[in-house]
Amino acid sequence: MINWEVVIWTCITVAVLVGIAAMILLFISAKNLKKRTSEIKDFHIELKPGTKVMFCGGVYGKIVKVGNETVDVEVAKNVVLTVSRYSVQSVA
Repeated sequence: MINWEVVIWTCITVAVLVGIAAMILLFISAKNLKKRTSEIKDFHIELKPGTKVMFCGGVYGKIVKVGNETVDVEVAKNVVLTVSRYSVQSVA
């Protein structure tokens, strides 16, 4: 014969433990996301001419001019693209 009271309390205990684990993971995730967002913001603010960069699409180039919201990037000799400064993914 199954003791349903024990089964119910076991399910409740497991649910509480899973909920606590989920809250801990959520807290750690939010903290890491905030840190990464801050690093990316600082990276985009510090862009300057002469820096070799890579875009999200995998295009490489060298920054020629930096504006408020855009950067001019030379991707080949005499080929300059004007793109959003936020499309820059990393320094090459």
